[in-house]
Amino acid sequence: MKHSKNFYLSLLLAGMALGTAWAIRGQFGHEQGAAWAGGIGALAIILLARRPDWYPKALKAALAGAIGWGLGGMISYGVVVGYGRGSDFGNVYYGLMMLFVIGSLFGFLGGGLFGLVLEESEEEPVAWPGLMAEMVTMAIVVYFFVVEQLGYLMTPPRSELWAACLGLAIGLAWYLVRSGRAASLRVAVYAGLGGGFGFAFGNFLHVLGIASEISFNFWNVMEYSIGFFGGAGMAYGTFTANWQQSTHAKAPTRSWFPITMLVLVIPLIVWDQSFGTERVQKMVESIHPANAEALITLTQALPLLAIMGAGLYWYFTFHSRKESDALTFKPLYFFFIAHFALYAFCSWLITGAFLSTYRIEQYLYLINLIVIGFLVKKVGADFRPKENHPRQWASLFGVVLIVMALAAFIAINSHEVWEKAATRF
Repeated sequence: MKHSKNFYLSLLLAGMALGTAWAIRGQFGHEQGAAWAGGIGALAIILLARRPDWYPKALKAALAGAIGWGLGGMISYGVVVGYGRGSDFGNVYYGLMMLFVIGSLFGFLGGGLFGLVLEESEEEPVAWPGLMAEMVTMAIVVYFFVVEQLGYLMTPPRSELWAACLGLAIGLAWYLVRSGRAASLRVAVYAGLGGGFGFAFGNFLHVLGIASEISFNFWNVMEYSIGFFGGAGMAYGTFTANWQQSTHAKAPTRSWFPITMLVLVIPLIVWDQSFGTERVQKMVESIHPANAEALITLTQALPLLAIMGAGLYWYFTFHSRKESDALTFKPLYFFFIAHFALYAFCSWLITGAFLSTYRIEQYLYLINLIVIGFLVKKVGADFRPKENHPRQWASLFGVVLIVMALAAFIAINSHEVWEKAATRF
């Protein structure tokens, strides 16, 4: 079945939303930064879906996407990126494929939990406590078996928590298969394939960018790549899955937990972990040493006030709604734009983009945000349900193996030996 123009535009916009948010995440890192970005990507897909029966559980689905994408933030990948800078095929190919694994874990967890909320209904509820117990148990088992018992290390001497995330993904996959959640599984698989390809391909672009000697933040290009392909993959899985119409969806509308986590807990952790005096002082003094003390205070106070003000506003806006008031596209759209803009605002502050134009990518975030905000109101995805075919997924993985081999070959011939390259073998 041929897809329409709106279908492809929806994939593009979903990719741009998570791509931009993930690039912003580059300033903050870790689980909390990934969670903020993941929530933005999930909201973009819900808005593009134009399904009123999904709006009442949009905040819960956004939080699920945030948690899923955020869990991957525990993985250390700095050394793995260094493998991609090598000058021999073995190390570079290994680095690219391990980044594929890491990106796939980000996407599978984010897409799977996001899809599970969308697929949940009163008739077929999700046993969330049981699922969490299974995932945590599998994370512990896989980590100790793979890392401690077998001694398989991806990124020595750094943390090997990728194995714990692998266990989380296995636990989630087993639950989805066992409970017949075909739609959620589809979203998880395509988000995983997209995130994995995006991370590996982004590292390839990162290497070519450095080799070109163009003055630009090519690390941020890599970050945009994982978000773009991960978001597009998650959207593709969503728009081609076979969903049942939700008939009992009003209950989650006033739930306090999702909105509190999205607008207060996650952003405040980002602020606490990113706007410390030492980091802000170093940034301010390198750009604008005059009046440094006042600028440091301003840089720390503004995001805190913005987060608290916006967080309380959105909390009371959503939580004070009457049970009889159906949640609609309009308030979700304004929340999406405001939450997205707040993340970009924090990025501008922590990088000093409000003081200097030395970080040009910060202004590209604004352009992306404007384009996304304008088009999300006008573009709605048309759904094209398809059956799940594991052989097709395996074929796509085979394509990734070939493409990354070609990328590794091109990468090693694009530059001389680099001192900052890492070697695994």
